[in-house]
Amino acid sequence: MFLKLAHTKLDIFFVTKQLVISCYNKSKLLPIDEKFNMIQQLRRAALSVHLNIAEGCSRKSEIERRRFFEISRGSLIEVDTIFDISIELNYYKKEELEETGILIVRVVQMLNKMIKY
Repeated sequence: MFLKLAHTKLDIFFVTKQLVISCYNKSKLLPIDEKFNMIQQLRRAALSVHLNIAEGCSRKSEIERRRFFEISRGSLIEVDTIFDISIELNYYKKEELEETGILIVRVVQMLNKMIKY
């Protein structure tokens, strides 16, 4: 934000920021008894996707960059899994997560390309 670094202009940085905001908003709809379980884990995992992109982009070594992008992808899979379980628990209907799901798919595609280069 204040540093105006190059990674903040990348499409993936913009999309992962949207994903974080979407996950935080969706987490507000979860039952209050999930406050210390699913809600916190969803928020941490979504934020981890975004933060690991930023940190990976700051690394000079290709191996280090790739490792942070892999961590980001792992966190993204966590987010997807949390939503899968929340649907099974009837916290959401699949249709309610459609926009978030589009972001998840888009981010995993972008990350896969970044990891393979």
